[in-house]
Amino acid sequence: MKSSISSKGWALLCLVPFALFFFAFQIAPLAWVASNSLNTAEGWGLGNFQQAFSSAFYRQAMRHSLEVAFWSSLFGIVVAIIGSYSLRQVSSRLRDFVMAFSNMTSNFSGVPLAFAFIILLGFNGALTILLKQMGVIEDFNLYSKTGLIVLYTYFQIPLGVLLLYPAFDALREDWRESAELLGANTWQFWRHIGLPVLTPALLGTFVILLANALGAYATVYALTTGNFNILPIRIASMVSGDIFLDPNMASALAMVLVGLMTLITIVHQWLLRRSYHVAR
Repeated sequence: MKSSISSKGWALLCLVPFALFFFAFQIAPLAWVASNSLNTAEGWGLGNFQQAFSSAFYRQAMRHSLEVAFWSSLFGIVVAIIGSYSLRQVSSRLRDFVMAFSNMTSNFSGVPLAFAFIILLGFNGALTILLKQMGVIEDFNLYSKTGLIVLYTYFQIPLGVLLLYPAFDALREDWRESAELLGANTWQFWRHIGLPVLTPALLGTFVILLANALGAYATVYALTTGNFNILPIRIASMVSGDIFLDPNMASALAMVLVGLMTLITIVHQWLLRRSYHVAR
């Protein structure tokens, strides 16, 4: 009994550094941002949030952020699902190579990624000119919302593969064989067995991809030099800008981002519970 209490005490003691680190770099900054978001020229209040939601410019930034994050996450997870499943069917050598490549490309972002896309898909990019000559496209603007969705999807795919690939370990081959023996076709297997088993991993991965896209800053800034209106760009411009310096409004927009992610997480948990009850 004493040994059990002693081991629990040591375990709690070992958690102290993590708790201090978590408080110093997660809770304290979030509390500081939340406090400053309520600080206005007239005193404490919701003036910054009222201005953020009443301004067409800030609403456009929120809309652009959600659209780019949603579509890039959707396209990314679809490709990641197909890729993760396909990796189960290839040789171990090719699978190891693809996983190592995905691990490398998932960290390829920021200025190098923006520069690479400008060379390939800019107005005079190599692929842009080639596709125009082949008649595949008439025009493509990398610096538009569509271009950003393509760019974001690029770094969403390897992250999605890394997150989803282990989830396919939960699908056992004998389940498919049993389903076939009982007369189930491929669609019925995935509808009643495969997708219910993978649903928690799919929803969790989609939420992570959304968070990854919503918070992306360096790549889109390097690509558009801060001229595309999304929330991270607006927040940075009001924190480090010389003309439009307004850290309190930046804090309010940051809390809007936190609110969006909180809402997405709540919906994610609700969908998980619902899928669990449906599966049962």
